[in-house]
Amino acid sequence: MAYDRNLAERLRVATGGEHGIAEKQMFGGVSFLVSGNLAVCASNQGDLMVRVDPTAIDGLVNEPGVARMEMGTRPMKGWVRVTLANVDADADLRTWVDRGVAFARSLPPK
Repeated sequence: MAYDRNLAERLRVATGGEHGIAEKQMFGGVSFLVSGNLAVCASNQGDLMVRVDPTAIDGLVNEPGVARMEMGTRPMKGWVRVTLANVDADADLRTWVDRGVAFARSLPPK
């Protein structure tokens, strides 16, 4: 499945006012990085990938439409997937973008 182009455009808008954001094709989708650290991605699986504080994941996966991200059968520490239905409203997407950007900003630049 190809990434959702509408989601990618919405991510461009949501990250447009952020300082130091770069867009890059990665993982078959469109990723948005902060100082070289991936923050959010319109994934090739048709959903939103968000980088978050690994200590927050247990609470986040209790939210509707949120799951731990897995590569194959291996859970990825510090990553969640959010279904498109749960970011349909711009305010909901902005919440997830803010989470991803905030965590990426907390990491050392690459």
